[in-house]
Order: sequence, then C-alpha cells, then structure tokens
Amino acid sequence: MVHEAEVRDVLDELQRLRARVPLLSGALAASTDGLVLAHDTPGVEAEGVAALTAAALGVSVRMTDATGRGGFRELLVRGGSGYIATYAAGSSAVLTLLAEDRINVGRLHLEGRRAGARIGELVDAALERTGRHDTAARAAPPRPAAEPGRPLPQRPT
Repeated sequence: MVHEAEVRDVLDELQRLRARVPLLSGALAASTDGLVLAHDTPGVEAEGVAALTAAALGVSVRMTDATGRGGFRELLVRGGSGYIATYAAGSSAVLTLLAEDRINVGRLHLEGRRAGARIGELVDAALERTGRHDTAARAAPPRPAAEPGRPLPQRPT
C-alpha cells in the first residue's frame, strides 16, 4: 500500500492541478483495481468513481488490445454537462478528472497527462520502496509485469 507521506504528495498534486485548471470540478487518483489513493472531489463519492474508473479501464484496455492501438493511455467521456477524463498514472494507478462542459479539452489533456505522469512517478516509487507492485497484492493474485510500451497491466477477466 502507498504510505501516508506519498498519499499526501498525491493529494497535493491533485490540489495543484485543480488550482491550475479552474474548470476542473474534481480529481481522483486510484489504483487500477479501483481503490482510492487520494481525491479532491467535492460533492462526488470518490469510492464509487474509483470503482467505475476501474471498470472503464478494463473495457478500455480490451479495446486498445482488440484494435491494435497499443497500451492504454487515456479515456475521455463527454456527458451532457461535462467531461470525465482518465489518464494512465504509472504502472498501477490512474488519474480521473471531472471537468465542466466549458473546459478547453486540449488544456484538460495537457494538464491531465502531466499530472498523471507525476502521480505515476510518486506511486510507482512508493511501491518500489515497499517492494509492492500492486496496491491490492494481498487481495488479488499477482499479475504479470507490464509489457514494454504498455503503461498499465491488463485487468484479470
């Protein structure tokens, strides 16, 4: 599991991201299995969003595999009143952003990709220090290591 100091660093990154992009209404970092690492999601139930993100990630990984598009990098969903964007964050985490409909999607991607990379570095380094490569290693069987060019492991079926 990621320790409290790393969780604080991830939360700080989420808060800095929300300060830089005013039309973000929420930011969440979660494990690929849907466990919340840190969140800044006022008015939104973080555990539910993390679980749904894990489900969407599973479908996205399968789609990229089935279509030969390489490993998962990001997912963008547009609803009637805004966006949900999910970005790979290292080998075992994802960053999900909630944005208002008026957001500049290019800026959303630019900032989301940068923050995802920073959060991925923090989480991966923390997992390396503790010798764990999966935040749910005790609850689930170990998964094969990520292949080169594949930022996230495939969810088990």
